Amino acid sequence: MSGDTPILMADGTTKRLEDVRVGDEVYGTVRHGAYRRYTRTRVLDHWDVVKQAYRVTLADGAVLVAGGDHRFLTERGWKFVTGAMGGEWRRPYLTPRNRLMGTGAFSAPPIKDGDYRKGYLCGIIRGDGHLASYEYERAGRVHGNVHQFRLAPADEEALHRADKYLSSLEVSTQHFMFQTAIANRRDMRAIRTSARAQVDLIRKIIAWPLTLSDSWIKGFLAGVFDAEGGYTGSLRIYNTDQQIIDRISDCLDRLGFAHVIECAGKKRTKPVRVVRLLGGLREHLRFFHTTDPAISRKRDIEGLAVKSNADLRVVSIEPLGAMRLFDITTGTGDFVADGVISHNCYARPTHEYLGLSAGLDFETRVLVKEDAPALLRSELSSPRWRPEVLSMSGVTDPYQPVERRLRLTRRCLEVLAEFRNPVAVVTKNHLVTRDADLLAELARHGAAAVAVSLTTLDEDLRRLMEPRTSNPRRRLDAIAKLSKAGVPVGVMTAPVIPGLNDHELPRLLSAAAEAGATFAGCVPVRLPGAVAPLFEDWLSRHFPDRKEKVLRRIRSMRDGDLNDPRFGSRMRGEGLYASHIARLFEISCRRAGIEPGRFPALSTAAFRRCGGRQPSLFD
Repeated sequence: MSGDTPILMADGTTKRLEDVRVGDEVYGTVRHGAYRRYTRTRVLDHWDVVKQAYRVTLADGAVLVAGGDHRFLTERGWKFVTGAMGGEWRRPYLTPRNRLMGTGAFSAPPIKDGDYRKGYLCGIIRGDGHLASYEYERAGRVHGNVHQFRLAPADEEALHRADKYLSSLEVSTQHFMFQTAIANRRDMRAIRTSARAQVDLIRKIIAWPLTLSDSWIKGFLAGVFDAEGGYTGSLRIYNTDQQIIDRISDCLDRLGFAHVIECAGKKRTKPVRVVRLLGGLREHLRFFHTTDPAISRKRDIEGLAVKSNADLRVVSIEPLGAMRLFDITTGTGDFVADGVISHNCYARPTHEYLGLSAGLDFETRVLVKEDAPALLRSELSSPRWRPEVLSMSGVTDPYQPVERRLRLTRRCLEVLAEFRNPVAVVTKNHLVTRDADLLAELARHGAAAVAVSLTTLDEDLRRLMEPRTSNPRRRLDAIAKLSKAGVPVGVMTAPVIPGLNDHELPRLLSAAAEAGATFAGCVPVRLPGAVAPLFEDWLSRHFPDRKEKVLRRIRSMRDGDLNDPRFGSRMRGEGLYASHIARLFEISCRRAGIEPGRFPALSTAAFRRCGGRQPSLFD
């Protein structure tokens, strides 16, 4: 997206996409129940590229500038900015009938000029400060008058801002410990002054102005919210002073915020008045961004549902020409860009080897070698080719969703079947059963075997670990169908994640054996390169109670690190826990009647060089 796109940060503020950095915390989303919900996540990668850009205009007036390969969440799922109904670019894409999901365009932050600073000080001091002068006689002196100013907000963010603003207006204060930490209460620091001139100047600064500028209004609302406001999905500001309540109401009216005034503590001598903002999260974020309170914990939207009454219908999509665009990778796979949910991708190191980003490129730049079957035929026809077992696939699943349309895997299998060159297939997807005829023909010559990856029998865990893959029931069905077709089929229990799915090994292997699996493999979880921080963030979001236990056990198997790149040990792990997993796997295989090992030995004896001839599959 364009570099000036505002991104919702984890402290409730916004930052230009161009200025976001690796390690920053932003808001993404996760699905809980019927809704996606906002959650904090960390930025894992940030990059830029020059490519064709498009202007997406929404009904509420928001304008998004993004590349054609970028995706937004709509009421009908994720959709690319551009696409087609058929052909090479067939994919879900935005149309004027779509409605994006989110809160709508973010408001610009306030300009923190002199009026804003005075407004902020007026709000926080009137709401939470002590400002008084006392007159009384004192023996031996003309008078014993005392002047006092003290401000002790619960959060130091507000204290630092107030002190900074007072200093800019030539008010000097002293810091002191207002309350030391006791029981479940933390330290509270405060600022104060007892100089008459300083106290008088503070009174002048926080006096109600005759005319209210927009800057003063925004500052006042930020200050009084820091002093007396709260946010728990509803935004409220409390006070017992009717004059302050009236001023809050007037300021909200000036900025176009709908609100109501309620009464709490009616039995008190001075009942508490409550100003409650209406309009849901959309208006709450507009308040935060328009006024910019200092206290970040009061802007926490963690766990709130992604829903809004904003009119986010797509009005138009217009090409803009080539321009520099930016993107980020986050732990959740998405982020909030100018009020709409925007997709990025999980990083994988293999794309980095190809000179591409491990972020968005991995998700949107699927590398397709359209002439792979022809190239394979040419290679197998060459006199230099010595038949050996080929693997499908060591990096990506040969039956990922796009294979339904491209049929590259099937066409390659057709070539292999013609030449009777052995092939070993590893997949997580039921689509492999489509090619059972080709695999069975190769298997007649001892030249094919399939390992179906089965990591869990818990469907909820499968959705979290391996989205967009076949569920456990379908994977077991694939084992059964391949076995019935005469294809040697096994099960690959990978990755085994200690503290998460390792306890399932006995049940996994027993279920696979019942379905027809005759061999099995086991690989402890590997976290190379950029995958490690993604995995840590994934644990934080989905299994925070088990995160440290899981990471501790992984490190115990990887010589104290999360990954071990050494060839001899990376697929097995080391140490007591790695030995425990290996032993559990062996015992479970024995009880299930499965042969422990990767693949059965495949034969090259039936290989034949077909040259240019196009024989029948069953010649």
